[in-house]
Amino acid sequence: MTVRVLIAGGGTGGHLFPGVAIAEEWLRRSEENRILFVGTNRGIEQKVLKKMGFPLELLNVEGIKGRGLIRSTLALLKLPGSFLQSVRIIRSFRPDIVIGVGGYASGPAVAAARLMGIRTAIAEQNSIPGLTNRILGCFVDRVFLSFADGGKWFPAKKTRVSGNPIRAAFFTGKPVVEKVTDQFSLLIFGGSQGAHAINSAVLDALPFLKPLQGVLSIVHQTGERDCESMSAAYAAGGFNARVVPFIQDMASAYESADLLICRAGATSIAEITAMGKGAILIPFPYAIGDHQTENAKVLLKAGAAVMVPEKELDGRRLVDEIKNLYDHPSRLKEIAANAANMGNIYAASDIVDTCLAMIKK
Repeated sequence: MTVRVLIAGGGTGGHLFPGVAIAEEWLRRSEENRILFVGTNRGIEQKVLKKMGFPLELLNVEGIKGRGLIRSTLALLKLPGSFLQSVRIIRSFRPDIVIGVGGYASGPAVAAARLMGIRTAIAEQNSIPGLTNRILGCFVDRVFLSFADGGKWFPAKKTRVSGNPIRAAFFTGKPVVEKVTDQFSLLIFGGSQGAHAINSAVLDALPFLKPLQGVLSIVHQTGERDCESMSAAYAAGGFNARVVPFIQDMASAYESADLLICRAGATSIAEITAMGKGAILIPFPYAIGDHQTENAKVLLKAGAAVMVPEKELDGRRLVDEIKNLYDHPSRLKEIAANAANMGNIYAASDIVDTCLAMIKK
């Protein structure tokens, strides 16, 4: 049975990469299955999906919430056009199911599919869903949740706690890797678009990291805005650092790292636990319902991460946390092992199984 699957959404890696994981699972089941992504030209999907070989159609749609009266009004005026674009794409591709993964494009594409009588589902990565998924959850056939707490926002009969889908590259089968060199490798990132607060803290931390300069190996995903200035700062300080705006092969970057310094988005949490890595988590404090802090607390409670609230973040605090874990490798190893015990590698498979049952029904 060949299945045609349309995956709608993106914008950030937190929305897009769970969609990629779902697509990979469909293709793992059968190379005959057909996948089409629908996104916008404002997100990372144009940069990422082309390199992965997935086809992409674009909608002219923007976010509405928190953009001010004029920009929100202009965004609302684009919705009818994006809905009609979605109808044309669906008629051409003829999907058996449409899965929304969050982001601007998810709304019109899933709504159009529903009105055209096609099976629909959404995947919610966070414990507190965004506006688009809250609306879509009222009429889609199935809602896949990463956290059980998210169920209170949706009709109970539609929800299934599947976990957050993770790309196959993150399943190495080696959750805790023994060190083979004297180098201590840091992987620093703030999401697919970078995080200025983390970049600034690292910049402030460099003078305090001088005692570890000889053993540190740093990979830092900065985002476009801070890439040049961070690269110059590392070079001026004499650090061994690779500074890039975006890392395409994030799984390899994880695998090579002894310690991660990053945000606490749902997708990052799922990847950290799948790879079994120790992390210093710095939650984004302005996320809806402060859900990143709640994500981080789950790992903190299990002894699977260190958390530094952004309001407490500065160079000195960051260096203290790094040196503490460097000086106590047994503690870092324990944190990584606890993270690995929390990993869920079956989320994408569970979602595809349920979708197949929906289609056959």
